[in-house]
Amino acid sequence: MSSQGPDENVSEDKQPEEHRSGVERVGGGGAPDPFADPGLPPHEPRIQDIDEGAAKRSERAVALLFTLSMLATVAFIASFVIFPIDKIVYVWPIGRVSALNLSLGLTLGIALFCIGAGAVHWARTLMSDQEMVDERHPVAAEPEMEAKVKGDFVQGAKESGFGRRKLIRNTMFGAVALVPLSGVVLLRDLGPLPENKLRHTLWSKGKLLVNENTNQPLRPEDISVGSLTFAKPEGLEEDDHDFHSEIAKAALMLVRLEPNDIKDKRELDWSHEGIVAYSKICTHVGCPVSLYEQQTHHVLCPCHQSTFDLTDGARVLFGPAGHPLPQLKISVNKDGYLEAQDDFQEPVGPSFWERG
Repeated sequence: MSSQGPDENVSEDKQPEEHRSGVERVGGGGAPDPFADPGLPPHEPRIQDIDEGAAKRSERAVALLFTLSMLATVAFIASFVIFPIDKIVYVWPIGRVSALNLSLGLTLGIALFCIGAGAVHWARTLMSDQEMVDERHPVAAEPEMEAKVKGDFVQGAKESGFGRRKLIRNTMFGAVALVPLSGVVLLRDLGPLPENKLRHTLWSKGKLLVNENTNQPLRPEDISVGSLTFAKPEGLEEDDHDFHSEIAKAALMLVRLEPNDIKDKRELDWSHEGIVAYSKICTHVGCPVSLYEQQTHHVLCPCHQSTFDLTDGARVLFGPAGHPLPQLKISVNKDGYLEAQDDFQEPVGPSFWERG
Protein backbone atom coordinates (compact mmCIF):
# COMPACT_ATOMS: atom_id res chain seq x y z
CA MET A 1 0.00 0.00 0.00
CA SER A 2 1.50 3.31 -1.01
CA SER A 3 2.18 5.96 1.62
CA GLN A 4 2.63 8.78 -0.87
CA GLY A 5 0.69 12.03 -0.43
CA PRO A 6 -1.93 13.20 -2.93
CA ASP A 7 0.50 15.57 -4.68
CA GLU A 8 3.63 13.44 -4.76
CA ASN A 9 2.86 11.80 -8.14
CA VAL A 10 2.00 15.11 -9.80
CA SER A 11 4.80 16.57 -11.88
CA GLU A 12 5.98 20.15 -11.36
CA ASP A 13 4.33 21.39 -14.53
CA LYS A 14 1.02 19.84 -13.38
CA GLN A 15 1.04 21.50 -9.97
CA PRO A 16 -1.74 24.07 -9.37
CA GLU A 17 -0.90 27.60 -10.44
CA GLU A 18 -0.85 28.89 -6.84
CA HIS A 19 1.79 26.28 -6.00
CA ARG A 20 4.04 27.24 -8.90
CA SER A 21 3.78 30.99 -9.11
CA GLY A 22 4.18 33.46 -6.28
CA VAL A 23 6.44 31.12 -4.28
CA GLU A 24 10.10 31.99 -4.35
CA ARG A 25 12.68 29.28 -4.18
CA VAL A 26 15.72 29.46 -1.95
CA GLY A 27 18.88 29.32 -4.04
CA GLY A 28 16.94 29.51 -7.30
CA GLY A 29 15.27 26.09 -7.12
CA GLY A 30 15.34 24.64 -3.64
CA ALA A 31 12.72 24.71 -0.87
CA PRO A 32 10.16 27.55 -0.82
CA ASP A 33 11.33 30.72 0.95
CA PRO A 34 9.22 31.05 4.16
CA PHE A 35 9.98 34.78 4.27
CA ALA A 36 8.89 35.66 0.76
CA ASP A 37 7.38 39.12 0.32
CA PRO A 38 3.62 38.60 -0.12
CA GLY A 39 3.25 42.07 -1.62
CA LEU A 40 0.53 44.59 -0.85
CA PRO A 41 -3.13 43.74 -1.22
CA PRO A 42 -5.04 45.85 -3.72
CA HIS A 43 -6.33 49.10 -2.27
CA GLU A 44 -10.07 49.25 -1.73
CA PRO A 45 -11.48 52.78 -1.57
CA ARG A 46 -13.77 53.74 1.30
CA ILE A 47 -17.16 55.27 0.78
CA GLN A 48 -15.77 58.62 1.99
CA ASP A 49 -13.18 58.49 -0.79
CA ILE A 50 -15.81 58.35 -3.51
CA ASP A 51 -18.80 60.07 -1.92
CA GLU A 52 -18.31 63.64 -0.71
CA GLY A 53 -21.63 63.44 1.15
CA ALA A 54 -20.33 60.54 3.23
CA ALA A 55 -17.12 62.51 3.85
CA LYS A 56 -19.17 65.47 5.08
CA ARG A 57 -21.12 63.19 7.44
CA SER A 58 -17.88 61.84 8.85
CA GLU A 59 -16.59 65.37 9.24
CA ARG A 60 -19.69 66.37 11.19
CA ALA A 61 -19.39 63.25 13.36
CA VAL A 62 -15.78 64.12 14.25
CA ALA A 63 -16.74 67.73 14.97
CA LEU A 64 -19.60 66.51 17.18
CA LEU A 65 -17.23 64.38 19.23
CA PHE A 66 -14.83 67.30 19.72
CA THR A 67 -17.76 69.55 20.67
CA LEU A 68 -18.97 67.00 23.21
CA SER A 69 -15.46 66.97 24.67
CA MET A 70 -15.59 70.74 25.11
CA LEU A 71 -19.00 70.56 26.79
CA ALA A 72 -17.80 67.78 29.10
CA THR A 73 -14.77 69.85 30.11
CA VAL A 74 -17.01 72.80 30.94
CA ALA A 75 -19.24 70.44 32.96
CA PHE A 76 -16.14 69.14 34.78
CA ILE A 77 -15.26 72.67 35.88
CA ALA A 78 -18.87 73.46 36.78
CA SER A 79 -19.04 70.37 39.00
CA PHE A 80 -16.67 72.01 41.46
CA VAL A 81 -19.18 74.82 41.91
CA ILE A 82 -22.42 72.81 41.79
CA PHE A 83 -21.68 69.87 44.08
CA PRO A 84 -20.51 70.32 47.69
CA ILE A 85 -17.75 68.03 48.90
CA ASP A 86 -19.97 66.24 51.43
CA LYS A 87 -22.96 65.52 49.12
CA ILE A 88 -23.64 61.78 48.79
CA VAL A 89 -25.98 60.28 46.17
CA TYR A 90 -27.20 56.76 45.48
CA VAL A 91 -26.33 55.36 42.05
CA TRP A 92 -27.38 51.86 41.06
CA PRO A 93 -25.52 49.50 41.03
CA ILE A 94 -22.55 51.33 42.54
CA GLY A 95 -24.32 52.38 45.73
CA ARG A 96 -23.75 55.54 47.73
CA VAL A 97 -20.98 57.66 46.24
CA SER A 98 -19.76 61.23 46.39
CA ALA A 99 -21.68 63.37 43.91
CA LEU A 100 -18.60 65.49 43.29
CA ASN A 101 -16.29 62.54 42.60
CA LEU A 102 -18.86 60.87 40.38
CA SER A 103 -19.46 64.00 38.30
CA LEU A 104 -15.74 64.71 37.98
CA GLY A 105 -14.99 61.17 36.84
CA LEU A 106 -17.80 61.05 34.31
CA THR A 107 -17.21 64.46 32.76
CA LEU A 108 -13.43 64.10 32.52
CA GLY A 109 -13.79 60.57 31.12
CA ILE A 110 -16.23 61.79 28.48
CA ALA A 111 -13.97 64.73 27.57
CA LEU A 112 -10.92 62.52 27.05
CA PHE A 113 -12.88 59.73 25.31
CA CYS A 114 -14.46 62.11 22.81
CA ILE A 115 -11.08 63.57 21.86
CA GLY A 116 -9.68 60.08 21.30
CA ALA A 117 -12.76 58.82 19.47
CA GLY A 118 -12.84 61.91 17.27
CA ALA A 119 -9.19 61.52 16.34
CA VAL A 120 -9.64 57.81 15.54
CA HIS A 121 -12.78 58.41 13.45
CA TRP A 122 -11.02 61.21 11.59
CA ALA A 123 -8.04 58.97 10.80
CA ARG A 124 -10.14 55.97 9.73
CA THR A 125 -12.66 57.76 7.54
CA LEU A 126 -11.08 60.97 6.19
CA MET A 127 -7.31 60.64 6.27
CA SER A 128 -5.62 58.69 3.50
CA ASP A 129 -5.47 54.91 4.08
CA GLN A 130 -3.25 54.18 1.08
CA GLU A 131 -0.49 51.80 2.14
CA MET A 132 2.98 52.87 1.07
CA VAL A 133 6.23 50.94 1.00
CA ASP A 134 9.14 52.77 2.59
CA GLU A 135 12.46 51.04 2.02
CA ARG A 136 14.96 50.89 4.83
CA HIS A 137 17.61 53.54 4.82
CA PRO A 138 20.70 54.50 6.84
CA VAL A 139 20.20 56.20 10.19
CA ALA A 140 21.82 59.39 8.97
CA ALA A 141 19.36 61.13 6.71
CA GLU A 142 20.56 62.14 3.30
CA PRO A 143 19.45 65.45 1.79
CA GLU A 144 17.18 63.55 -0.57
CA MET A 145 15.59 61.72 2.38
CA GLU A 146 15.09 64.98 4.27
CA ALA A 147 13.36 66.43 1.25
CA LYS A 148 11.25 63.27 0.99
CA VAL A 149 10.17 63.49 4.66
CA LYS A 150 9.16 67.09 4.22
CA GLY A 151 7.30 66.19 1.08
CA ASP A 152 5.53 63.31 2.84
CA PHE A 153 4.54 65.66 5.66
CA VAL A 154 3.09 68.17 3.26
CA GLN A 155 1.32 65.40 1.38
CA GLY A 156 -0.05 63.92 4.61
CA ALA A 157 -1.32 67.29 5.76
CA LYS A 158 -2.98 67.76 2.41
CA GLU A 159 -4.59 64.31 2.44
CA SER A 160 -5.81 64.71 6.03
CA GLY A 161 -7.85 67.69 4.97
CA PHE A 162 -6.55 69.63 7.99
CA GLY A 163 -6.42 72.90 6.11
CA ARG A 164 -9.54 72.33 4.07
CA ARG A 165 -11.86 70.94 6.75
CA LYS A 166 -11.99 73.93 9.05
CA LEU A 167 -14.90 72.63 11.14
CA ILE A 168 -12.88 69.63 12.33
CA ARG A 169 -9.75 71.69 12.83
CA ASN A 170 -11.41 74.40 14.90
CA THR A 171 -13.43 72.05 17.10
CA MET A 172 -10.34 69.90 17.71
CA PHE A 173 -8.36 72.98 18.76
CA GLY A 174 -11.16 73.92 21.15
CA ALA A 175 -11.37 70.45 22.71
CA VAL A 176 -7.59 70.10 23.16
CA ALA A 177 -7.31 73.63 24.55
CA LEU A 178 -10.06 73.14 27.13
CA VAL A 179 -9.04 69.74 28.52
CA PRO A 180 -5.90 71.05 30.34
CA LEU A 181 -8.18 73.37 32.32
CA SER A 182 -9.37 70.26 34.15
CA GLY A 183 -5.92 69.86 35.66
CA VAL A 184 -5.87 73.48 36.77
CA VAL A 185 -9.22 73.08 38.55
CA LEU A 186 -7.94 69.93 40.27
CA LEU A 187 -5.47 72.11 42.17
CA ARG A 188 -8.41 73.03 44.38
CA ASP A 189 -8.18 69.56 45.95
CA LEU A 190 -4.77 70.47 47.36
CA GLY A 191 -6.67 72.44 50.00
CA PRO A 192 -7.37 76.09 50.71
CA LEU A 193 -4.76 78.70 49.93
CA PRO A 194 -2.40 79.29 52.89
CA GLU A 195 -2.78 83.08 52.57
CA ASN A 196 -0.86 84.46 55.59
CA LYS A 197 -1.90 81.76 58.07
CA LEU A 198 1.67 80.53 58.52
CA ARG A 199 2.75 83.99 59.64
CA HIS A 200 0.21 84.29 62.46
CA THR A 201 -0.91 82.25 65.47
CA LEU A 202 -3.81 82.39 67.94
CA TRP A 203 -1.86 84.75 70.19
CA SER A 204 -3.18 88.31 70.30
CA LYS A 205 -3.34 91.23 72.72
CA GLY A 206 -5.11 90.24 75.95
CA LYS A 207 -5.04 86.46 75.28
CA LEU A 208 -4.36 84.62 78.58
CA LEU A 209 -1.49 82.16 78.93
CA VAL A 210 -2.98 78.78 79.96
CA ASN A 211 -0.92 75.97 81.51
CA GLU A 212 -0.92 73.00 79.11
CA ASN A 213 -0.96 70.48 81.97
CA THR A 214 -3.54 72.01 84.32
CA ASN A 215 -5.55 73.94 81.71
CA GLN A 216 -5.61 76.89 84.11
CA PRO A 217 -4.52 80.51 83.48
CA LEU A 218 -1.01 81.24 84.69
CA ARG A 219 0.02 83.79 87.28
CA PRO A 220 3.60 85.03 87.70
CA GLU A 221 3.90 83.24 91.04
CA ASP A 222 3.14 79.92 89.33
CA ILE A 223 6.52 80.07 87.59
CA SER A 224 9.59 79.73 89.76
CA VAL A 225 13.18 80.58 88.85
CA GLY A 226 14.81 77.76 86.92
CA SER A 227 11.54 76.06 85.96
CA LEU A 228 10.21 75.36 82.49
CA THR A 229 6.48 75.72 81.90
CA PHE A 230 4.52 75.04 78.70
CA ALA A 231 1.52 77.20 77.82
CA LYS A 232 -1.18 77.50 75.16
CA PRO A 233 -3.55 80.33 74.16
CA GLU A 234 -6.77 80.83 76.03
CA GLY A 235 -9.71 79.09 74.32
CA LEU A 236 -7.71 76.40 72.52
CA GLU A 237 -9.01 72.99 73.61
CA GLU A 238 -7.78 69.53 72.71
CA ASP A 239 -11.15 68.49 71.29
CA ASP A 240 -11.11 71.36 68.77
CA HIS A 241 -10.92 70.09 65.18
CA ASP A 242 -7.96 72.38 64.44
CA PHE A 243 -6.16 71.85 67.76
CA HIS A 244 -3.08 70.17 66.30
CA SER A 245 -2.58 72.67 63.49
CA GLU A 246 -2.95 75.61 65.89
CA ILE A 247 -0.86 74.27 68.77
CA ALA A 248 1.89 73.50 66.24
CA LYS A 249 2.23 77.27 65.80
CA ALA A 250 1.18 78.64 69.19
CA ALA A 251 2.97 76.26 71.60
CA LEU A 252 4.80 78.38 74.18
CA MET A 253 7.48 77.77 76.79
CA LEU A 254 7.95 80.01 79.82
CA VAL A 255 11.15 80.32 81.83
CA ARG A 256 11.77 82.59 84.80
CA LEU A 257 15.21 84.18 84.82
CA GLU A 258 16.86 86.70 87.05
CA PRO A 259 16.32 90.04 85.30
CA ASN A 260 20.04 90.82 85.72
CA ASP A 261 20.90 87.69 83.71
CA ILE A 262 19.00 88.85 80.63
CA LYS A 263 21.48 90.33 78.14
CA ASP A 264 19.14 91.32 75.31
CA LYS A 265 17.27 94.62 75.89
CA ARG A 266 14.21 93.70 73.82
CA GLU A 267 13.95 90.37 75.61
CA LEU A 268 13.96 92.18 78.93
CA ASP A 269 11.34 94.69 77.77
CA TRP A 270 9.06 91.90 76.52
CA SER A 271 9.35 89.87 79.72
CA HIS A 272 7.57 90.25 83.06
CA GLU A 273 9.61 90.07 86.26
CA GLY A 274 12.16 87.88 84.46
CA ILE A 275 9.53 85.57 82.93
CA VAL A 276 10.29 85.17 79.23
CA ALA A 277 7.98 83.50 76.73
CA TYR A 278 9.42 81.85 73.62
CA SER A 279 8.01 79.66 70.88
CA LYS A 280 8.39 75.98 71.67
CA ILE A 281 8.80 75.12 67.98
CA CYS A 282 12.40 74.67 66.83
CA THR A 283 13.39 76.85 63.89
CA HIS A 284 15.15 73.95 62.18
CA VAL A 285 12.42 71.45 61.21
CA GLY A 286 9.72 72.22 63.78
CA CYS A 287 10.50 69.76 66.59
CA PRO A 288 9.36 70.72 70.13
CA VAL A 289 12.15 72.32 72.14
CA SER A 290 11.84 70.77 75.59
CA LEU A 291 15.24 70.30 77.25
CA TYR A 292 16.28 73.11 79.61
CA GLU A 293 19.63 73.56 81.34
CA GLN A 294 19.06 75.55 84.52
CA GLN A 295 22.70 76.56 85.05
CA THR A 296 23.39 77.85 81.55
CA HIS A 297 19.80 78.89 80.67
CA HIS A 298 20.13 77.04 77.40
CA VAL A 299 17.29 75.09 75.76
CA LEU A 300 18.02 72.13 73.53
CA CYS A 301 16.02 70.60 70.68
CA PRO A 302 16.10 66.79 71.13
CA CYS A 303 15.83 66.08 67.39
CA HIS A 304 19.04 67.61 66.01
CA GLN A 305 20.57 69.25 69.09
CA SER A 306 20.01 72.87 68.11
CA THR A 307 20.82 74.93 71.21
CA PHE A 308 19.39 78.38 72.06
CA ASP A 309 20.49 80.89 74.72
CA LEU A 310 17.41 82.18 76.57
CA THR A 311 19.37 84.99 78.21
CA ASP A 312 20.39 86.47 74.85
CA GLY A 313 17.29 86.62 72.68
CA ALA A 314 17.22 82.81 72.21
CA ARG A 315 20.03 83.08 69.66
CA VAL A 316 21.40 79.87 68.17
CA LEU A 317 24.53 78.58 69.92
CA PHE A 318 24.85 75.22 68.21
CA GLY A 319 23.11 73.04 65.66
CA PRO A 320 21.37 73.40 62.30
CA ALA A 321 18.69 75.90 63.34
CA GLY A 322 18.81 78.96 61.12
CA HIS A 323 17.53 81.71 63.43
CA PRO A 324 16.51 82.37 67.08
CA LEU A 325 13.27 81.26 68.62
CA PRO A 326 10.54 83.93 68.28
CA GLN A 327 9.66 85.69 71.54
CA LEU A 328 6.14 86.56 72.69
CA LYS A 329 5.64 89.88 74.48
CA ILE A 330 3.78 89.30 77.78
CA SER A 331 2.49 91.25 80.77
CA VAL A 332 -0.02 90.86 83.62
CA ASN A 333 -3.68 91.96 83.44
CA LYS A 334 -5.67 93.64 86.20
CA ASP A 335 -6.62 90.23 87.64
CA GLY A 336 -2.99 89.18 87.98
CA TYR A 337 -2.88 86.67 85.13
CA LEU A 338 -0.18 86.51 82.49
CA GLU A 339 -1.43 87.63 79.08
CA ALA A 340 0.02 88.22 75.61
CA GLN A 341 0.55 91.75 74.36
CA ASP A 342 0.58 90.77 70.71
CA ASP A 343 1.23 87.87 68.35
CA PHE A 344 4.75 86.70 67.53
CA GLN A 345 6.52 89.34 65.48
CA GLU A 346 7.90 86.76 63.04
CA PRO A 347 6.74 83.34 61.74
CA VAL A 348 7.38 80.46 64.08
CA GLY A 349 8.96 77.16 63.11
CA PRO A 350 11.30 76.28 60.25
CA SER A 351 12.93 78.96 58.12
CA PHE A 352 10.83 80.78 55.55
CA TRP A 353 12.03 81.07 51.97
CA GLU A 354 12.66 84.80 52.14
CA ARG A 355 15.24 84.30 54.90
CA GLY A 356 17.59 82.71 52.37
